[in-house]
Amino acid sequence: MTVEITSHEELRELLGAPTARAVNKERRRLHERDREWLAASPFCLLATAGADGSCDVSPKGDPAGFAMVLDDTTIALPERPGNRRADGYRNILDNPHVGLLFLIPGRTDTLRINGRARLLSDAPWFDDMVVKGHRPVLAVVVEIEQIFYHCAKAFLRSALWQPDTWQPDLLPSRPRLIKEVEAPAVSLEDLERHYGPEYAKNIYT
Repeated sequence: MTVEITSHEELRELLGAPTARAVNKERRRLHERDREWLAASPFCLLATAGADGSCDVSPKGDPAGFAMVLDDTTIALPERPGNRRADGYRNILDNPHVGLLFLIPGRTDTLRINGRARLLSDAPWFDDMVVKGHRPVLAVVVEIEQIFYHCAKAFLRSALWQPDTWQPDLLPSRPRLIKEVEAPAVSLEDLERHYGPEYAKNIYT
């Protein structure tokens, strides 16, 4: 029998009440430790939702410290060359609410930031976001509404950072996946050439 949860009351009855510390750990301003975390983080996930409720989660990565702290309640993320779909950015234009999850490799806890975002095409501090000669053409500015640290349980359960659990060759290579799933008309040789050694050299162009 399938049983669907359809109310807040049912959900709370099933999961129980959160602890006082879990409820009260939310903050609205950056602590010095938050600034240190952001300075050490090279990767985050940016979650957005469109006006119709459709969702997107986009990975963002750069050298550690790529998320710039503008003040105690505001951070900014640079845009780097990608596939130009701009799913998350189009969502932000329709619905400014965003969620961010900042990771540090090897750490099993994470820093979560929720807030309201806007897009800028230029600002004086864009010059401080240059990486390998690339000045961003866009930045996401997030006004923090909620910030807190998330516990390690998901990373411990998944053994995400334990190398002995890694199986990168369990699935076909990136070129073979693209060939099978997205671009059957493109030759595997062309895809392997595209995703070969030069690919990593051109990620900022």
